[in-house]
Amino acid sequence: MTIHAEGLVAIVVFYLLILVVGIWAAWKNKNSGVGDGGERSESIMVGGRDIGLFVGGFTMTATWVGGGYINGTAEYVYLPDYGLAWAQAPFGYALSLVVGGLFFAKPMRSRGYVTMLDPFQQLYGKRMGGLLFIPALMGEIFWSAAILSALGATLSVIVDININMSVVISALIAIFYTLVGGLYSVAYTDVVQLFCIFVGLWISVPFALSHPAVTDISVTAKEVIYQSPWLGKIEPEDNWLWADNFCLLMLGGIPWQVYFQRVLSASSATYAQVLSFLAAFGCLVMAVPSVLIGAIGASTDWNQTTYGSIPPKDKEESDMILPIVLQHLCPPYVSFFGLGAVSAAVMSSADSSILSASSMFARNIYQLAFRQSASDREIVWVMRITIFIFGALATAMALLTGSVYGLWYLSSDLVYVIIFPQLLSVLFVKGTNTYGSVAGYVFGLLLRIGGGEPYLKLPPFIFYPGWVTQEKTHHLTGQVEYFVQQRFPFKSVSMVASLLANVGFSYLTKYLFESGMLSHKYDFLDAVVSKHSKEIMDKATLVSNHDNIILSEMAPVRQVIGASLAGTFTNAEALSDEGEDSPEAFQN
Repeated sequence: MTIHAEGLVAIVVFYLLILVVGIWAAWKNKNSGVGDGGERSESIMVGGRDIGLFVGGFTMTATWVGGGYINGTAEYVYLPDYGLAWAQAPFGYALSLVVGGLFFAKPMRSRGYVTMLDPFQQLYGKRMGGLLFIPALMGEIFWSAAILSALGATLSVIVDININMSVVISALIAIFYTLVGGLYSVAYTDVVQLFCIFVGLWISVPFALSHPAVTDISVTAKEVIYQSPWLGKIEPEDNWLWADNFCLLMLGGIPWQVYFQRVLSASSATYAQVLSFLAAFGCLVMAVPSVLIGAIGASTDWNQTTYGSIPPKDKEESDMILPIVLQHLCPPYVSFFGLGAVSAAVMSSADSSILSASSMFARNIYQLAFRQSASDREIVWVMRITIFIFGALATAMALLTGSVYGLWYLSSDLVYVIIFPQLLSVLFVKGTNTYGSVAGYVFGLLLRIGGGEPYLKLPPFIFYPGWVTQEKTHHLTGQVEYFVQQRFPFKSVSMVASLLANVGFSYLTKYLFESGMLSHKYDFLDAVVSKHSKEIMDKATLVSNHDNIILSEMAPVRQVIGASLAGTFTNAEALSDEGEDSPEAFQN
């Protein structure tokens, strides 16, 4: 296959468009949220908290509708042993946004947090915040690396160019406009990228459906033509496995900084909820063309195409079914539109993850844990440096690591098993403390790692009920691999165990110290007796026991009060249903 000049032109034009929009957004909003004593670093992280419904809805949708989302949905619909029944991402992430909007968006936004880790550091202290930063960072970096790797493979299918070069150029562009404009650039480019995804994929679908090699997908949905029906089915023995994975998507999709970065940038707590519901609808709509492309792949006689007689599933290329359909079932100029869609999807996720990771590091690790007296200018430069470092790290992993998707699967599991129960505890359970948080962290980690991870060839050391040994034969080499499949819903059980450990150990240590059974001098984490008063963050108070922090105990900060931020901490409407658990508002 030769290099397609038209494809290269299409890629260059698209990338230039994204770059121009990102720079324009940075210039247009360079002073937003900074006036009247505002801080530039906070404006970069949460966009001045004035993101409206239109841009906010697009950027929150684009956060989920990334390269992995559209490629993965098409892959699972295409795979003979899975089908639409196992393509859980669209419904799982849509419900994740609904649950997030109903229960998590309002308390997080109304309390004026800047990152997802703020409530953890506020209640559990800086050391626990640092521990929780690890799985959160792993999730963001591995996700960015996985989708960048997918982009390189996609470009190699449609346009025969060097994979490494395409990954590096894509990453550099995303890093550059994120570095220049922060959340504003990410949000505005997401509008363009989501539009490109929608148009690019929908243009491709009619051409692919009308190809002579494609059988009517309504027939192949229920009948065996070239492979098993693409609707798929769930075997009775797999019910718990299916439910476990669905809960992971629905609940594990909530505790991500990329989601809360959008929530916290909304102009009000109510808007944050509405954005979540809009994004849930957007995720379902954007999944439709991917489902159709996966169904088309399962309905194609590949012997009649330029792809060859061996179908993608037998070449171990099922994960590339979307670009393969674009390349071999659509005219070249149409496939280039689809290529733009895939590139847009990848960049819309990569820039968000890189910005989220750098925001958490700059604020929760650098500023609040080590340099509480750091100037705003210093925090901005730390963010810029870490945007580049984390972007470079994700790019290097995409180029050098073969099992990057396995790493992302494991890290996303850890987010679900460790961070989600911690978030539940810190927002909705009174009386939890650092000892319980550490216990929940350890319990969740051990139970999840103990179940193993076949994708990483990580063997289990805990064999849950119902485990079976499976074999996988590589069609090209004939090599047979054996791995243990845990059909027990051990991920969800690990999450529940982590939550119970947090609550149980918190109340146990509270009772032991307050009853005098343990001397106060053994409260080495300052979690029960002295409440780690020197580590408390700014802008909020503890909700545990309704104890307020006096201002003298807090690090000197400047409250951000701008035209769009005036009601951030005194929004009566946002706090109206929070009851007595709501933190009191501080005013200078």
